[in-house]
Amino acid sequence: MADLQDAFKGETTASAKYAAYSKKAEQEGNHNIALLFAAASKAEKVHANNHKSVIVELGGAVPNITPEFTVKTTGENLQDAIEGESYEVTAMYPDFLQDAANSKTQLAQISFNYAFGIEKKHQTMYRNALLALNNNTVNELPNVYYICPTCGNTYDQTPSERCGISMTGSEKFIKINSL
Repeated sequence: MADLQDAFKGETTASAKYAAYSKKAEQEGNHNIALLFAAASKAEKVHANNHKSVIVELGGAVPNITPEFTVKTTGENLQDAIEGESYEVTAMYPDFLQDAANSKTQLAQISFNYAFGIEKKHQTMYRNALLALNNNTVNELPNVYYICPTCGNTYDQTPSERCGISMTGSEKFIKINSL
């Protein structure tokens, strides 16, 4: 339960933070990075809602959270996002998945697994965006994203017929192409 509550707090904060980072990127003239942050914010919200549903299903208390973070420059915000995603994929979710497996909590395993797979994609997308920012090629980054409403899977190109993680039909995906 503590892992689910911590994951809910982390994903709720990430969603709010990435929404704020999106606004900052747009203010700085980095529209395609703003779209990436907006898409990731939506995906993190899906993760938070999944974790919340499992907490409720298991009879736990959903934590009240007021996200705290600082918005800096787009470059600094991308670096912060890379560090956050790296922590999730190298430490947090692997540990949480092991705990869920040990406790045989299948719903927690599913929710953690959904988020874990997608955070790896976000990490790569953020690294590519930082590289583009540093090389002054932001306009070459994707300008449309698709978010699976079931698991938060994030596509930066037209997705296949079904989500590669949850198997949700792509006709249900949320399209992010404007702010």
